[in-house]
Amino acid sequence: MADADERRELALLLRRLNVELDAVGQRFADLHGLNRTDVRALVAIMDAARRGEALTAGRLGDAVDLRSASVTALVDRLEKVGHVRRVRDPQDRRRVALEMSDTAMAAGAEHFGALAQDLTAAMEDYSDEELAVVRRFLTDMTDVITRHSRGS
Repeated sequence: MADADERRELALLLRRLNVELDAVGQRFADLHGLNRTDVRALVAIMDAARRGEALTAGRLGDAVDLRSASVTALVDRLEKVGHVRRVRDPQDRRRVALEMSDTAMAAGAEHFGALAQDLTAAMEDYSDEELAVVRRFLTDMTDVITRHSRGS
């Protein structure tokens, strides 16, 4: 069992990882004239698509912790610069989902693709059991951070 000092060291390593990932995201934002919330929104839209889910403006607001009027301005801004498009649901024409444009997907792949490959390669020496523990750890830590950041 890890002692308190080891657990604090893990928390510090997690913070350091967050700072470095934030710097990568900020470089992407700077290159594309985006702000931090814009990048968070694009990631939320991309993650929903990867899960096979349509992301509405309301659900985007939940994902990035914004209220309705702010979400509308955010989506309008991302749509204006060509990163996002609004698409009507074919089963329910009243429902509008958000999709990333092909150019936004290409920009993301260009900026983050090598990092994703390097991260995947860095995992090669881990067993399936070790990766399961890492997955559980990262999921638990993300849940704690999300609750903390939203004051829950």
